Amino acid sequence: MSAPASSPASSSVIARQLLHHAWPVLVAQILSMSMMIADTVIVGRYGTVDLAAVAVGSGVYISIVMLVVGVLQAVAPTVAHHFGAGRTERIGPTLQQGFWLALMLAVPGIALMVFPGFLLELSSVPPDVDAKTREYLLATAAGLPAVLLYRTFYAFNNALGKPRVLMAISFVVTATHVPLAWALVYGHLWLPPLGVLGCGVSTAIVNWLAFACGATYLARNPGYRPYRLFSHWRGPQAAEILGLLRLGVPMGLSTFIEVSSFTLIALFAARLGAESVAGHRVVANIAALIYMLPLAMSIAVLVLVGQAAGARDWARARMTIRVGMIVTGALASLIGVALWIAREPLIALFSEDVAVRAVGLMLLIYVCLYQLFDSVQTVAAHALRGYKVTFVPMLMHAVCFWGVGLAGGYWASFHAPWRTAGPHVAGFWEAGVMSTTVAAVLFGWLLRAVMRRQQEGVA
Repeated sequence: MSAPASSPASSSVIARQLLHHAWPVLVAQILSMSMMIADTVIVGRYGTVDLAAVAVGSGVYISIVMLVVGVLQAVAPTVAHHFGAGRTERIGPTLQQGFWLALMLAVPGIALMVFPGFLLELSSVPPDVDAKTREYLLATAAGLPAVLLYRTFYAFNNALGKPRVLMAISFVVTATHVPLAWALVYGHLWLPPLGVLGCGVSTAIVNWLAFACGATYLARNPGYRPYRLFSHWRGPQAAEILGLLRLGVPMGLSTFIEVSSFTLIALFAARLGAESVAGHRVVANIAALIYMLPLAMSIAVLVLVGQAAGARDWARARMTIRVGMIVTGALASLIGVALWIAREPLIALFSEDVAVRAVGLMLLIYVCLYQLFDSVQTVAAHALRGYKVTFVPMLMHAVCFWGVGLAGGYWASFHAPWRTAGPHVAGFWEAGVMSTTVAAVLFGWLLRAVMRRQQEGVA
């Protein structure tokens, strides 16, 4: 993909550019998400306690990974701005410092996963689920450095408009993980059945496989030669790393807040029993899979807005946001309708437990309801990142997803007058619908203010 031209582009041209960038990202993300879904299906048929453990464990794992990976997302708008402005000589050093930052962030991330006691104690996880959860987290911690290094490569390639290699790597990783996890869980590799631990071991192995593929591609692809990625390698540069942190920490916290508002539900709901947690896990997997569409479109919006901002082509940036909103909202709404039509056979794929299915069917309606609002707030948040506006969005994420979503969901599940006699995990999902609605309004308002400011600056 070339840097954006300064001449105006039609909405149809921008729509094609967005879709051209988004579809490989979408495939890559669906393949990555399918590993989590495979874990749910494989472990769900192994045992309900193991399914509850992978629900709690993956909730902690994803929250930690998204926090540190979110910080590394600063590489994407930084490289996109350099690319749009034609600052080729600045692109390689940015990637190098991103790799150093990834290694630094791996240290606290591993510590949290190896010693998760305070998180599990907060949620009152039952002893049998607690033990299996710790095993899962210990295994996945071994792959965390690889995750962070690979996601730095991921952000770099997206910023340059080269997402197809990410799709290819995701295919290799998923094709390896699914049979490997199945073999380890059920004991088909001359090992005893490992249950949920097998999923953790397989996850760590394929994370290192993904990084190895990415590093090999960077080293051997001639398309990267103009950026001199390895020929002038530098050690950590405090000023550049601090620059990435100033942009990335709010992005990481925003990502962590949004993701944890859903993944941490498994921790708070653990006291409701294995069936409730497992049912939540099934629906959370479906919701996360569907979220990949607006997320892929939003990443494409971030890249094109960042490139346009680097070139100071504000009209193109505004057109990109407008088209991105319309296309993403329409596609997300269609998916919500299709999900409701196929709800029963879809839930049945994940568990044979009747109680787990009943919880899943009850919760799925909320996923259908918030699709449009979630797509709007996701596109708006990523467009703001393309403009390098990250601090105020972080505050908005905290209010919407931790305040309205997580805290409001805890109240609705355990303390609402209509649930004091029978707490239910549905309260979290009711609050989730409200939180995405509020977020769509707030982020839409902030984005309009930023675009208006840029337009006044040009005038």
